[in-house]
Amino acid sequence: MALDFGPTPEQEEVRRLAHQFAEREMRPVAAEYDDKEETPWAVMRKAHALGIGPAASFPERYGGGGLDLLTYLMLSEELAWGDAGIAVSIQASGLAGTAILATGTEAQKTRYIEQLCDPSTLRLAALGLTEPDSGSDALSLRTSATRVDGGWVLRGTKQFCTNGGIADLQVVFANTDPANGPRGIGAFVVEKGNPGMRQGRKERKLGVRASHTAQVILEDCFVTDEAYLGFDPTGRASGPGGAGALMTLEATRPGVGAGALGIARAALEYATEYARTREQFGRPIAQQQAIAFKLADMATEIDAARLLIWRAGWLAQSGRPLARGEGSMAKLFAGDVAMRATVEAVQILGGYGYIKDHPVERWMRDAKIYQIWEGTAEIQRLVISRQLLGDRVARQPPVAATAPAG
Repeated sequence: MALDFGPTPEQEEVRRLAHQFAEREMRPVAAEYDDKEETPWAVMRKAHALGIGPAASFPERYGGGGLDLLTYLMLSEELAWGDAGIAVSIQASGLAGTAILATGTEAQKTRYIEQLCDPSTLRLAALGLTEPDSGSDALSLRTSATRVDGGWVLRGTKQFCTNGGIADLQVVFANTDPANGPRGIGAFVVEKGNPGMRQGRKERKLGVRASHTAQVILEDCFVTDEAYLGFDPTGRASGPGGAGALMTLEATRPGVGAGALGIARAALEYATEYARTREQFGRPIAQQQAIAFKLADMATEIDAARLLIWRAGWLAQSGRPLARGEGSMAKLFAGDVAMRATVEAVQILGGYGYIKDHPVERWMRDAKIYQIWEGTAEIQRLVISRQLLGDRVARQPPVAATAPAG
């Protein structure tokens, strides 16, 4: 079967819908939300009603749109092209939803995923993994889950939680049995209104400022057994548990790469148009080789990043193993490309690129986090090198999200 790099008519329709939404609903208000650091509730509700939030990729049997991963990656690129901060606000519930789908029982999936897919009501989910003293080393978390009659008591602090404190559902990773290593990590769903859970400090950030990021503090937070993902009435399920949910991050990393790709593409398009119209020394600066070559390098790297993202998405979607760290490759390269592209866009605009009259300075600030969250660039290189070198990868502790993705 020949390779086909062209989107299907259905994929093109989803891409077009997302692009129009980004252009009409996100870009006109992006600078305002960035400046005020406010959650874009109105835009989020419109996206949810239109069906282009995380529910678009959730299974149809729970009320989701059932989009395949490749199509969702295309959708994610367009939303990030509109504005990364608003895109994160629209899509952030997907990470917690993925953890529920990966390890929850059928009853838990039905209960929680159907809430997130309800078209009449926008509900948010958050993931609590990173802690003040544990980020890349995910399994060093200190949040504890102590068995009590009828359930569990959670104690600890989660750091850099996207939607933390405002989410309707918070998936919290906690240590149920320190002596059991990774198998002792459990994942619990804590619902909004639980008196043992409260929001701590809301973070002020360099970029993606339209996305809410905060601490989540758990103080003698009681949850029933039914909140323990994978709970079985006959005893603890023998599935992958919370540590297994961490391993799904390799398959979610292409989605993070798609966000970085959208930022990079926006920067390239804006810098290209500016270079065509800005004149110096009697001609457009696009005719200066120093500028033209910058644009050429940006375009080449963006196309290469997209191919890595689509390959990783295709592997995950078709059930093939990401045996060489292909998800990490996609996320790593796209994050670096976004940073380089936005820095070059600022450089091409010169002094105008440095002021808020043009969006490239905002895109540069937004791009930086894509080299950090859901595994830093350094962690991605560690994952890839371990896969290549065969350093007993299966026995290495998983590395996961590091601020502020959860």
